[in-house]
Amino acid sequence: MPHSTELSTPAATFTAIDEKVDSSQENAQLVLNSTVPTESLPYWLVNVPRSQWPSECPSFLRDLSQKNIRILSMPDEAYERTSWVTVKEFVNSNRIDRFQRLPSDLRKYLEYTSQIKAQYGSVMRFVVKERLHWGDGDTDDLKPKGKPFEFDDDIKILYNDWPYGIDKDVVHLVVWVKFELEEIPGTDELTPIARTGIEDYVQKTFRSRMPSDRVIWFKNWKSLKSVHAVEHFHVMLHRPDPEFIKEITGGDVPLIDRIGLENSKALN
Repeated sequence: MPHSTELSTPAATFTAIDEKVDSSQENAQLVLNSTVPTESLPYWLVNVPRSQWPSECPSFLRDLSQKNIRILSMPDEAYERTSWVTVKEFVNSNRIDRFQRLPSDLRKYLEYTSQIKAQYGSVMRFVVKERLHWGDGDTDDLKPKGKPFEFDDDIKILYNDWPYGIDKDVVHLVVWVKFELEEIPGTDELTPIARTGIEDYVQKTFRSRMPSDRVIWFKNWKSLKSVHAVEHFHVMLHRPDPEFIKEITGGDVPLIDRIGLENSKALN
């Protein structure tokens, strides 16, 4: 890796390559487990060891949407992961705003996003420089070599560094591209040409290697994006061969896992 992510803060091992936490009021999949104690705590203390409680609400957890506050108020053990069947329902009904993260993952996501912006100026610059290795985030660095899906150099498949709270047998990937995925003006709908291009790519890259009913893709709405300057779409795979994932991602490891490993080493 030409640019090390081992910097002075935990933020150096984080990227919010996934979409921003949406401001929808929908509280999907927040299923409370009645066996979990309902100790009354402010949302910014939930899922935090008592010994690490801050004296006041951290800046990165202020001015949040009601949906995010509800998620953060839930103990991890009360969260119900989204099944593959429900994942497909969300995508097929275009209700991708209903995806959400494990409460503790959402907290980490918000914290590290804040630090990334402070250190790199934007999440986009971090993603381009440290994850995609497509230069420093300048416009010229993102100029495509050819037409959509014509050259592999214009495409990179990586793990979603902060995946949604879905079943652990579902792998969440992001396909980053240098070219535009055109949308119908005034909508979040892809043009027929763009949709066909993605379908053909997904068929060639994923469905040719595993059962088609275990592959689904979607492109997020503009309102849900945190990285607007770099085009991308999402691919979710149900129970894929780990060697296949290693092959198409070039051995990538999601940064949420890297952070976990580094924290584990620090404790030993």
